[in-house]
Order: sequence, then structure tokens, then C-alpha cells
Amino acid sequence: MNDRRILKLSGADTLSFLQGLVTNDVNKLDQGPIYAALLTPQGKFIVDFFLSAEGDAVLLDVTEASADALVQRLSMYKLRADVKIEASGLYLHRGLGDAPTDGYADPRDPNMGWRAYRDAPQTDDMTDWDALRVSHMIPESGAELTPDSFILEMGFERLNGVDFRKGCYVGQEVTARMKHKTELRKGLAKVQISAPVAAGTEISANGKPAGTVFTQAGTEALAYLRYDRATAAMQADGATVTMVTDG
Repeated sequence: MNDRRILKLSGADTLSFLQGLVTNDVNKLDQGPIYAALLTPQGKFIVDFFLSAEGDAVLLDVTEASADALVQRLSMYKLRADVKIEASGLYLHRGLGDAPTDGYADPRDPNMGWRAYRDAPQTDDMTDWDALRVSHMIPESGAELTPDSFILEMGFERLNGVDFRKGCYVGQEVTARMKHKTELRKGLAKVQISAPVAAGTEISANGKPAGTVFTQAGTEALAYLRYDRATAAMQADGATVTMVTDG
């Protein structure tokens, strides 16, 4: 679990600062941790993370690969706001079943277990988290979630990662328009795949591009698909790909 960095945000303006930036309603932190993302002004994905209250501060749980860039972007937005961004010194622990007293259920989907932040690294976790992600259609930063992603296409509404009543945040206008004025024609899907292929392999249907394969677990995979071309028999580098319609 050392592929995550736990940041600590503190200061009198922390909640109002985050509220104007992220996709979810940080006022809900008094009810429990939330899942959220930071977007570009054009509504494209930058990074996702978990937020949880720790006294008057907020812990931000983000992938290690994105942490430095996130700190830089938050610092850019901070201006004169009373917000301090620092390393927490904590480590992520994860598991399945009921959450321990110092943990919380994953706000994206209860099937993704629990998360807790502790003083020492976790050494006993043998869970195949990728297989669980595929089974429950949970996208991950650096895999399915890329700078080209729109969060509604990636299932953020289903994953409790966006609030449409909270008011303005960066990228809110595009996200709201996609919610209320358009029907999604592309997005994250679970597929059956007959053989392993490299992540990023193009899916074709009747000779036309239909999507891309991402994380695979056995005979299932997560893919980004054009729904109008997601026919019963698609191809990806010689493998047969079929969209799973039961979610």
C-alpha cells in the first residue's frame, strides 16, 4: 500500500478552499470520508483522491505518482488562503470485511473494503484489488482514468464522486452539462475477453475503432467503449471482446 501518499491540509480556509475546487461536497466530511476529483476548467480529469476529516484538518489520500503534481496545483490555487499542505507521515492500510475502529468503508463501493491511515506501512495485504476493481467497475488513476477522461463517462456518479447540488468548482460547467443535456455515448464498461492483451490495446467492431482495453483480471477486463459500436463480437489484437451488460 505504499503507492499512496497521505497529505494533510490544515488552516482556517481549508474547507472553503477545497469546496471551490473538487467535484464532491466537502461539507459532507462531517458525515464521513468522501471520494472526489480535481478537473481542468474544460472538465477533463486531473487526479482523484479520498478526503477525510482529522480534527480541524483534512487528510487527502492520493496515488503517489500524482502527489507532487497535485501539491503543486493546490499551491497554485491557494494564493493567500489560510491553507497549509504537508505530508501527514501516515500510511494507507486496506482490507475487506467490516472496517476497523480507525478505518472507514470505501465510499466508492462497499465491495472495495475499508481504508485506514496508520503510522507504519501495511505488510499483510494479499488482496487482488485489481480483480475487485474489474468486478465492480472501479476505474483507477493511471489505468482507466487518464487526462482525456470525463468523470461521468468513468462512472463517478455511481461511485459517489460528484455532487450536482454543491455549487461551483473547477470544471463544474462541463460536468453539469454532460449530466443534464447529453446522453453518454462512450464510457467505462466491463467486458469478457477471450485472451490476455496489453493494456491500451484498441478494440474494433466490424473494422471500426470501438474502444480500448485497460485492466484485466482473468477473462474479464475494464474497457472504454463507444456504446453504439459495442456489438456482440468485438476484437482486440486477436482476442474476442464482449460487453457485459449486467454491470
